[in-house]
Amino acid sequence: MRGIHRRLLIVVYILLSLAGAQAQTTTGCAHWCPNNSECVSAKSCQCKAGFASSYPVGKELITNPSWSCEDINECLQQSVTITCGPFATCQNTEGSYYCTCNVGYKLASGAESFANKSENTCEVSVIFPASVDTGVTPTPSEIHTVTAAPGNLPKQPAAVHPWTQPGDPREKTPKDVNECTSGQSHCHPSTHCINKLGHYCCICRQGWKPVLGSPNGPISTMCEDIDECSSGQHQCHNSTICINVPGSYKCHCRPGWKPISWSLLGPKSIICQEPHFLTWTLLPTAQSQSLSQFSVEVQKLLKDFHPDMANYTIQKLIDAMDQLLESPTDIETLNSTVRHQVATQLLKYMEQTLRTLAKFLPKGPFTYTSPSNTELSLMIKEQDNKDVTTMYCSQDWVKLDWAMTAGAKSSENGLSLVGMLSSPNMQKLLANASMSLYQIRDILEERFESPVLNVSLKLVSNVNSIFLTNTDTKKLASNITFNFSYPVLSTKARQDLICAFWDTDADGNGLWSTDGCSMNGTLCHCNHLSSFAILMAQYHVQDRRLELITKVGLSLSLLCLLLCILTFLLVKPIQSSRTVVHLHLCICLFLGSVIFLVGIENEGGEVSLRCRLVAMMLHYIFLAAFCWMALEGVELYFLVVRVFQGQGLSTQWRCLFAYGVPFLIVAISAAAKMEGYGQQTYCWLNHKEGGFLWSFVGPLAFIIFCNSAIFVITVWKLTTKFSEINPNMKKLRKARVLTITAIAQLIVLGCTWVFGLFLFDPHSMWLSYIFTVLNCLQGLFLYLMLCLFNRKVREEYRKWACMVAGNKYSEFSSSTTGTGTSQSQTRALRPSESGM
Repeated sequence: MRGIHRRLLIVVYILLSLAGAQAQTTTGCAHWCPNNSECVSAKSCQCKAGFASSYPVGKELITNPSWSCEDINECLQQSVTITCGPFATCQNTEGSYYCTCNVGYKLASGAESFANKSENTCEVSVIFPASVDTGVTPTPSEIHTVTAAPGNLPKQPAAVHPWTQPGDPREKTPKDVNECTSGQSHCHPSTHCINKLGHYCCICRQGWKPVLGSPNGPISTMCEDIDECSSGQHQCHNSTICINVPGSYKCHCRPGWKPISWSLLGPKSIICQEPHFLTWTLLPTAQSQSLSQFSVEVQKLLKDFHPDMANYTIQKLIDAMDQLLESPTDIETLNSTVRHQVATQLLKYMEQTLRTLAKFLPKGPFTYTSPSNTELSLMIKEQDNKDVTTMYCSQDWVKLDWAMTAGAKSSENGLSLVGMLSSPNMQKLLANASMSLYQIRDILEERFESPVLNVSLKLVSNVNSIFLTNTDTKKLASNITFNFSYPVLSTKARQDLICAFWDTDADGNGLWSTDGCSMNGTLCHCNHLSSFAILMAQYHVQDRRLELITKVGLSLSLLCLLLCILTFLLVKPIQSSRTVVHLHLCICLFLGSVIFLVGIENEGGEVSLRCRLVAMMLHYIFLAAFCWMALEGVELYFLVVRVFQGQGLSTQWRCLFAYGVPFLIVAISAAAKMEGYGQQTYCWLNHKEGGFLWSFVGPLAFIIFCNSAIFVITVWKLTTKFSEINPNMKKLRKARVLTITAIAQLIVLGCTWVFGLFLFDPHSMWLSYIFTVLNCLQGLFLYLMLCLFNRKVREEYRKWACMVAGNKYSEFSSSTTGTGTSQSQTRALRPSESGM
């Protein structure tokens, strides 16, 4: 019992293996292989033994569904005569052949046919007198269809009478001479010689007929091919074209039509389907009368299409598009989004329609230039061509490997095409289109050393749509090279000539993109196809609002800093050591702001000597300003923390420190790496040069850190002293005084620059705005805190105002200030010098 189960398992395993093998052999095969063929791969079929491809003749593999496998007439091959043996004739069949005995002979076995010479037992059966014509036209062993030209016909075979075969032991006398085999016949090359006892005859082959006035049989017979196509004797369907061949005919689809029943009814009963044109459907959002008229005109043009009018239809289609784009229409009133969707639809429609119409054109080049200078160039060649082809369109051209034109699928007629539609009027629909910076933003920002916010585009060439027979062109096997003509243009800073294509999404929205494309000089290389153009791109690396805030803020700060400088120089009651610090700080900030406004932008894009000098001056002046801020911190420390322990450094040492240390830093930096000064976008320190930016950020961070610590200590000390000086002061007033004092010292000490230290990401907009507002208005803040909020300065301003107005100034209102405070306490607070 166990043995039976084991045998059953083995049988099941064998069956499963055979089924798997069968499934494996059929996997990946083409399902469109014609009759009498077998699958080779997913893209090709091969005719079975005894059959050959009819179109193109001699093609071993079938790669086109419209081709067919037709029977090979083995009887036309010279070696078959020897195979059948003597007294026998070859008879062709579908996919094979067989041998029969000649008239008057029969097989000894009584059979009707045999396969080869080894089975030949033909012997005499009936004797015909020489004057009797059997009327039988045996199929010759070497007959095949050729033209009627004598030079193209093969040697005529001979149908030998049984009494006249040489070497026959049963040969009768008198011996007949075989004129057909001995070369003594005078048959015309267009006929077939048949030997008979004592004579011979010349008859027409199958599919041939005697010429007008010629008999069929005598020596004078001359034959011509029967044209089944023109005579109506063919059986081709009305959707096909009858093509006459010598002795027969073939049925083929019209150019551009597709076979739909070739695999069921055979090559002479093929049925074809007319081409399908894409229907123009108006967008729901595009309410335009001109678009509606264009749709009606184009649909009527294609409805009346005839294959013989393909050239005319192409010209009318392009003229209709030019009329839509060139004339003033209501398209201009559509918003940009809808216009771009219409452009996407129009480009797609023209490409698919022209691809279909090109199927009806003959092989070779085709060019049409409309009155509006829209140009179409087509090149049609065999799809199995392996050449690298260049197609010209006026001064533009495209160069590609022709093998890519057909793609994975084979065309119906064995041809493939490449086309270029160049339109100068498409700019009307593509105006104000944006460009995707997703793939190139990092490259651009590295190049410009600054964030790229957006780009402005200008079309400088025609919009060129490139299309192939192959519709899957999103990723090609190799790059295609284009050359588009455009006027000679000079580029400015942050401007580029780019090769871009019109990229669309599923909703029909489009924008320009450079993904997969590169530009080398005037040549454009892309690994995909679409609609292309040369654009002038202006990259914007500055936020317009941020730029406006900077210019307005610095201009206002310059005015305020100038007022501060004049106040510190002319107002005598506030002269002190801290006033000297404030004066030099304002001078440095004033000079730095002037140089920044005038020379920070590098317009040329090249790092020139001027740009390097501007960067060095800004580096030095801002370091000097921060050194004065550091001295302000030291002065504040001595003022608040060490009230009775000295007054700090003298003016000479302060100037030496504030101007000498920055000079040493800049000198060492320039000597070590001069390339660190200047960028393509701004005349400032180049952060890419191996940490060169730390020559500014390092001292700045150290000073800010120290001043921040002094600021915290100062505020804490002031809070304590306010309580000691006037314990009865209201909490609200105390808080207000402390807040004003703290803000004043925060600005003077440069602590607002700490936002710049945390601005690691240049795309952080909120940090950029905070940093810009606080530091561009630093001059305004200094004037408010150090001048307008100072009582002595306000009194001096009143004196000047009265002198200008001619009124006498009264000091009574300012003579009685608050009492009850000791001199030491007043000195400790020193409101006139601290900006209170």
